[in-house]
Amino acid sequence: MKDGSHRQIRDLRAGDLVLASEGSDGTGDLIYSEVLTFLDRRPITQKHFYVIRTEDGASVSLTAAHLLFIRVGNCSNRGEPKPGAVRTIFASDAQVGQCLLLGKLRKRFSQITHVGVREDQGLYAPLTAHGTVVVNDVLTSCYAAVNRQRLAHWAFAPLRLLYSWTGPDQVLKNGLHWYSQVLIGLGKLLLESELFHPLALEATER
Repeated sequence: MKDGSHRQIRDLRAGDLVLASEGSDGTGDLIYSEVLTFLDRRPITQKHFYVIRTEDGASVSLTAAHLLFIRVGNCSNRGEPKPGAVRTIFASDAQVGQCLLLGKLRKRFSQITHVGVREDQGLYAPLTAHGTVVVNDVLTSCYAAVNRQRLAHWAFAPLRLLYSWTGPDQVLKNGLHWYSQVLIGLGKLLLESELFHPLALEATER
């Protein structure tokens, strides 16, 4: 949080300022970005989460179809990311040895040392103004289902514009956001199936 405090994702509220990347593709400086709403919010849902840890001690737990940022190529250069040096993967595709993009005092890459799966309760996916959010020192995307970060950020531009006019969503409803449902439906009609996570083709899963 901008005030230096730490808060669980489930406890975030619209209007909170959280650490994110200036560029929606994982590039740019670390900045504080406003939480606009939740794209998915299901407090009592039981799901399988992928637990990913790195050699620097960072750890994040995400659903299978959520997007992460990793380094293109090997981990020989672990400095701050440059344009073209980062790509997204689904959490379920994370592998030991890949370099995960972290964000704390500055951005850096850290090699993944563990990938596991556990069942847990509660599903929360906040949308920030910049399309990214740092969770437990790991830079993550706000998007899921389709492995095209820039396309997803572009597709959600009308929703972000709406909230820029009306202010952040003050009534956080449980369930998948209506705008997400519309985009997934349109995406299934217009996009190649290879871009989707398999779970997204079966149902509106994150």
